[in-house]
Amino acid sequence: MTSSAPGVLVLAATPIGQVDDAPPRLVAELSTADVIAAEDTRRLKRLTTDLGVTLSGRVVSYFEGNEGARTPVLLEALLAGERVLLVTDAGMPSVSDPGYRLVAAAVEHDVRVTAVPGPSAVLTALAVSGLPVDRFCFEGFLPRKAGERSRRLAALAAEQRTMVFFEAPHRTALALGAMADAFGDDRPGAVCRELTKTHEEVRRGGLRELAAWAGEGVRGEVTIVVQGADDGPSVPNDPNAWRELVAGLEASGASRKDAILEIAKRAGVPKREVYDAVHKP
Repeated sequence: MTSSAPGVLVLAATPIGQVDDAPPRLVAELSTADVIAAEDTRRLKRLTTDLGVTLSGRVVSYFEGNEGARTPVLLEALLAGERVLLVTDAGMPSVSDPGYRLVAAAVEHDVRVTAVPGPSAVLTALAVSGLPVDRFCFEGFLPRKAGERSRRLAALAAEQRTMVFFEAPHRTALALGAMADAFGDDRPGAVCRELTKTHEEVRRGGLRELAAWAGEGVRGEVTIVVQGADDGPSVPNDPNAWRELVAGLEASGASRKDAILEIAKRAGVPKREVYDAVHKP
């Protein structure tokens, strides 16, 4: 198919567990798209089999490893007037999944971008967590390295919105322990595991309690929801924690002076104590 007018990029949400959660429009888009770009073509085949869909368009892989090289190819198809459907393994494309580069390229070239709304682990976990949902932020996956992870969390210590994270099951205990160090042992959280699947589980409690639970082993897809900070002190009375938190704020662009002042305020201690912890460990 070729046309003088640009085509359309369709971002389609796919089930995060139950295939029955697939929106009806997903079936229609899969059946009629000129190009289907899939994060995993084998999972796409299973999905279309379960949905009873016959694909008429050509299927190409589009995942983290080839996203840079494949984006220009898909953009060329869009500029030629084709309808390109982008699906990932689960949930909405570009939300901690491939898609952002293609969306940005399409927007830059005045190609229409639309979406098939549907299942989302972020919103599902938030809804069932039992934590405040009026204001929230999505932080994706934390860094794998301990130091980088601590600095990222330190920069979020005063965040007052409910926070949503993705995490690998084998790193869940480490992540929760680091959150307890940064946010406090008793900060309320929820670990949402295998959402919408047969073994769905939502574990709620303080972060240190959740870390101990996760230390016994966690399986499946994991989404962590953490309540935001209140207006009072939000850091533990621990000089080691103060150093990490100051380093996190500095990494986010704050000056050391301002970072020390901020952590002293959150901890409810004189700034000289935090200064000494940073400069005289």
